[in-house]
Amino acid sequence: MFKRIAVLTALVPAVLSTTVGVAPAHRAPHLHPHPHPAVFTLTYDVSDAGQWAGPIKQAVQNWNHGLHNVRLKPTRTPASADYVYEATSGWPMTTLGPIFHGDNGDVQLGQQAVDEGHDATRIAAHETGHILGLRDDYSGPCSELMSGHGPGTSCTNAKPNAAEAAQVDENYAAGRPAVRPHRHQVVIDIGSGRVLAGSR
Repeated sequence: MFKRIAVLTALVPAVLSTTVGVAPAHRAPHLHPHPHPAVFTLTYDVSDAGQWAGPIKQAVQNWNHGLHNVRLKPTRTPASADYVYEATSGWPMTTLGPIFHGDNGDVQLGQQAVDEGHDATRIAAHETGHILGLRDDYSGPCSELMSGHGPGTSCTNAKPNAAEAAQVDENYAAGRPAVRPHRHQVVIDIGSGRVLAGSR
């Protein structure tokens, strides 16, 4: 009996000493999470996209899934779209972004690339990458969306990788920049490589 009391007497100060050092919960510093940047919404029109409507829808979903502060959204008023998708018979060509409100970007989805065997959804997603400010990297792997036709017709990946999505988020993080050196440039994606044209 005396041994039990002695053990309890020894334990009480030990327990108290562990709780004495804990600061009251209301004194803990309140951490505020960093505010998320405002989501920048770009609107697009598919009135002239024809058979590309399905690939465009999937391509946009892929981009929206990978981005944090940019959203692509179809417009109900075509005249006010930030950029448009058009079906053409030639090679794909796109306004090089990042596109902002009032820039009137243009994505021409050329049938020639499909005729060569390239995946339509990958083409639509790749050209959308140009609208968002990404350049080509034809030497990249299939997992890199902006490698375009570089990996060959067997590549059907239509999703941006983490680095590509992060770059787009960065392009739009600060809102509309004062100076955009690539404004009005057009990227033409052809089988032999990329061509940068002037304004249209």
